[in-house]
Amino acid sequence: MVIDLRIHDSISDIDEATWDGLDGVEGTPFLSWQWLSALERTGCVGADTGWLPQHVTLWEGGRLVAAAPAYLKDNSEGEFVFDHAWASAAHRARIPYYPKLIVAVPFTPATASRLLVASKGDRERLAPALAEGLRAVVKKGSISSAHVLFPTEEEAEALAGAGLAHRLGIQFHWTNEGFVTFEDFLSKFSSKRRNQIRRERREMQKLGIDITTARGSDITPEVVDAMYGFYTSTVDKFYWGRRYLNRSFFEEVTSRMRSGLEVVLAREGGRPIAGAFNLVGSKVLYGRYWGASEDRPFLHFNVCYYHSIDECIARGASRFEAGAGGSHKMARGFAPSLTHSAHHIADPRLDAAVRDYLEREREAVREHASEKDAAWK
Repeated sequence: MVIDLRIHDSISDIDEATWDGLDGVEGTPFLSWQWLSALERTGCVGADTGWLPQHVTLWEGGRLVAAAPAYLKDNSEGEFVFDHAWASAAHRARIPYYPKLIVAVPFTPATASRLLVASKGDRERLAPALAEGLRAVVKKGSISSAHVLFPTEEEAEALAGAGLAHRLGIQFHWTNEGFVTFEDFLSKFSSKRRNQIRRERREMQKLGIDITTARGSDITPEVVDAMYGFYTSTVDKFYWGRRYLNRSFFEEVTSRMRSGLEVVLAREGGRPIAGAFNLVGSKVLYGRYWGASEDRPFLHFNVCYYHSIDECIARGASRFEAGAGGSHKMARGFAPSLTHSAHHIADPRLDAAVRDYLEREREAVREHASEKDAAWK
């Protein structure tokens, strides 16, 4: 049966219950209809930001069988799979690189399904249809390329089997190995490292800093105020920082998606001085944004890592992804983990160059991950 591909310039074109009923959405807050809709309603994505919604749906016999969040981009910002060198090479060769199509969740470098399917068993069957559909969209729209960012390993391999180029990256994730208490977790470390972490945690008590997690109705407007301030304080510190999210977005998601969010707050004398904004999956915690209005020793490690690891153990969560980058996380219990992306580049010259580079890069990434893993163990 023929599979048809359709493009939607707003998530509102797709029924909320239908989207959220697709396999891959449940338990993954940033793939939910409300999250993607909030990005559009508050102007965090759109023509003015360089993220133009172009969501993909696949239809078979008049029935929706799959969908993927997608955006037309005129820049490479907020993606976390860095292709600036590819764009530069294209420019030197006088090959237009923008616009390009991105299958991803904006500003969210977290691994999850990108091909959302009506029937779980159809994902492998429909991956080639998505690959072929992306190639058709690129050709029809005179777009340079299509990029599927942070899919699962199985999806990346299926897309590679359908002709897309496979790229690897590294993040650092905490995995629950059946720990009952935080002390169980610490038993993985050497005595020196265990004592260091204990000292870093005790420093909060010594300084009179209380760390708590706000969920549900505890995420008050005051908590949103504080967290948005922490978010902007972090991105404003760096010349490459961008305020991708506005205050309205924080207000939207904290009012509409309370079961999928949490805010970790550090208070000194009752006054918030630091916080972390996390997304809560069914078995995975995703750390997204952190900030502080004042510096204190070990504050970042406690707010972003130790407190949430402790709570993941208590809740029985299987994994904690604390965001992109940061080999320093290894000393706090996070092990190297491979991430994936898949790429179609229309120009055969640029495609050949990128594929040659990726072959060598994959080998280097695997070797680097293996070395980091050995150091962690």
